Amino acid sequence: MRDRTEHPPRPTGHRQAGRRRAVSLAAAVAVGLLTAGVVAPPAPAAPRPGTVQQRLTALVRDDGLPAALASVTDRAGRTRTYTAGVGDLSTGAKVPGDGQVRIGSNTKTFTAVVVLQLVGEGRIALDATVDTYLPGLVRGEGIDGRLVTVRQLLQHTSGLPEYESYVDDAILQHRYLEPRDILDIALRQKADFAPGAKFGYSSTNYLLAGLIVQKVTGRPLAEEVDRRVIRRIGLRHTYFPAPGDMTIREPHPQGYRWDAAGAPPRDATELDPSPAWAAGQMISTNADLDRFFTALLGGRLLPAAQLAQMRATVPVGDSGAGYGLGIISRPLSCGGVYWGHGGDIPGYESRGGATEDGRAANITVTGIPSDYAVTERLEAAVDAALCS
Repeated sequence: MRDRTEHPPRPTGHRQAGRRRAVSLAAAVAVGLLTAGVVAPPAPAAPRPGTVQQRLTALVRDDGLPAALASVTDRAGRTRTYTAGVGDLSTGAKVPGDGQVRIGSNTKTFTAVVVLQLVGEGRIALDATVDTYLPGLVRGEGIDGRLVTVRQLLQHTSGLPEYESYVDDAILQHRYLEPRDILDIALRQKADFAPGAKFGYSSTNYLLAGLIVQKVTGRPLAEEVDRRVIRRIGLRHTYFPAPGDMTIREPHPQGYRWDAAGAPPRDATELDPSPAWAAGQMISTNADLDRFFTALLGGRLLPAAQLAQMRATVPVGDSGAGYGLGIISRPLSCGGVYWGHGGDIPGYESRGGATEDGRAANITVTGIPSDYAVTERLEAAVDAALCS
């Protein structure tokens, strides 16, 4: 897994083992041929230089991703959707205009919003320790829940080890895990560093944040996310999959993974997302993510004090990005920053967010690139959409 201290974090739901993409797919798309049983994406009409459409087309044509889809909202609230590639390599089906996708670690922002709402209600304190809410649960080599705060969980400064580094997606794709099962995996490892010493991205933090929400409210995390966020702002295509729900409910592009360099793409759409849980289990659309981040920045989900806490960031390496409490700020080429998150889960990678003046853009590709340069081009497409 890429060192997240050197680059903006590559948020994940499940970890894609090796994060590998078949180089041969890019060549096959370029010449209009794919391996047996797979249909090549149709050649798109040449878009105008500099457009969002051109960026998506390049991600498919040049980087070998099966599909890319985007939603872009302007300051007036007008939303446009874009697609490139094909939604299903086996049939050649079109990409749904605003299809549902697995949003991976964008889920962390939803979880953080619920925690911060509970902070505003006086039911959670950001600088209280994990042991305040989950007494005796978090213990291990260099790990002590009496020394880790809720704020450190949300900001990835706890030093807790990343459980995803020890989870094999190929084995767990159809296996259900309880949150405590996942926590046990993490607690068998040594702490990465002392609490508060530095930034270190770890989905284990959000596993614990979800458990704290459940302990404080007495209700399932999915129910709290639905009641406090999804229904509150009318996200009609967003949901937290129920236990055992391995499908995507509404029209969607298929997601793919590559088991080795040169291997054909394998459909990874159907999986049990339970190992991702509070850190990456949710399903949404790019347009709903536009609405979510716009509503969040606009003060519709959090009181001003908690929104300010959320946006107090620590630097992420030398990238110019900053990590707040479940939200990332990234600089824009046209000035200012945008706020969002992003997420990787087998089959899908997404990036995006919103600006304070109401612009929003979210883009998803149907596979996790093995080359970080491709992810950087995805992030550049978000920048182009927000700066156009």
